[in-house]
Order: sequence, then structure tokens, then C-alpha cells
Amino acid sequence: MRAMILAAGRGERMRPLTDTCPKPLLPAGGQPLIVWHIRRLVAAGIPDIIINHAWLGARIEAELGDGRGYGARIDYSPESTALETAAGIARALPFFGDEPFLAINGDIWCDWDVGQAPRFAATLGDGTLARLVLVDNPAHHPAGDFFLGPDGRIASEGRDALTFSGIGLYHPALFAGVPTDHPAPLAPVLRAAIARGRVAGEHHRGHWVDVGTPERLRALDQWLRTRASGQGPGDGPPARC
Repeated sequence: MRAMILAAGRGERMRPLTDTCPKPLLPAGGQPLIVWHIRRLVAAGIPDIIINHAWLGARIEAELGDGRGYGARIDYSPESTALETAAGIARALPFFGDEPFLAINGDIWCDWDVGQAPRFAATLGDGTLARLVLVDNPAHHPAGDFFLGPDGRIASEGRDALTFSGIGLYHPALFAGVPTDHPAPLAPVLRAAIARGRVAGEHHRGHWVDVGTPERLRALDQWLRTRASGQGPGDGPPARC
């Protein structure tokens, strides 16, 4: 199967760091955020990756190249202006043909097992158009996004909402009719499919960080370095500022 890393955002809340460096290239634990994703995808047997970009996109291409240095095969989907998630994915659909694919936000860190993706992708089709990875609500997003039912289906209403991690498996049919030439967010597309009962999900209870502020980036970097050195408490997730 193939994967997409979403890397077109401007990263306004990360300024001034992102004034000169695209957000996915910001380092954490000794390597850029996006490289964590690439290495995990390759280790899981998913080396064919497309990356969309807009802000400072040439920097991303210059840093990663064709991916051979990581054992990957990287294509790019450049956007003159960021298209938001749904339109960005729709624009890249030819890369996937008719096959389900994995999409990951480039500005998160998560230890979800990417090796599960092909098995879950095989469940997508006429009945289910997407499978989302949900996580516990961080302090900066206490209301959550969606509800996970006991049947593994995602609903827009319920009890104990969870947060969408930015990791999802999608069937190309989910993006039918989504524009490719102007911005379109993902949330309305997902909510329409959820209303039809066509979105499944899982609750990932491991480590996840939405690297949305310099404070969260510093916390993640410190946690990853501590974990790698084995000096101190590396078994808990970094603070979600």
C-alpha cells in the first residue's frame, strides 16, 4: 500500500520557528518530525510515500530528496497555496489509484503501529470509507472531535469524545467530488461519511503529541532525548501543553 504525509500547513502558531523552516522539518529527538514518519513507514513495508507541501516546500524537497536515503520512494504534490487537508488529499489521489491508503499529519508524533495499516486498509470498501485513529483528549483540546461506539464505528454524538490523531486510512471514494483547485477541509467530508455510518475507528492509548506550539515541540524533544538516553522517566508521554 501507499501513504501520504500532509505537510502543507504554514504553522502560524509555531512562528517564528516556521518563518524560515517548514513545520515538518522542525527537529525533535535528533531528527525532523517528518523523518520519524518516513522511517516508521519504511520499517512497516510502506516505502511509497507522497508528501504535499506549500509553505517553503522547496526546503522539504531539498531535505528529503527522492527518499532513497531513508529507503523510501518519495513523490511530491506541490500546492501554490495550501489547499487544506481534503483538497490536498484529493489532488494527490492519482498516486493511489483505486487503492485505500494511509494519511498522516506531518506535524504530529505518535507511536501507533503503522504495520497495522495494510490489514485495516483491506477492510475499506463499499461499507467503510475511512478508519480513524483516535486518542485521549489533550489539555489544549478537551472537547475532543468524535465518539467511538462499541461496534467500532465513529459517531458525531455520544459520550466521552476522543480526539482525531491526524492518522487515518481512507478509500479514494471518500473524496469523490472534493475540489482539487481550492481549499477544502477534511472535517466536513468525514462528518458526512460518519452520518452515513461509513467511518470506523480505534482508540490508540499510546503516545501522541500534536506539535502545535514551540512549547510542545520543546517538550517532545526533551522527552525523546531522555527516552533515547535511558536517563530518567521516558516511559510516559511528553506534556501536552
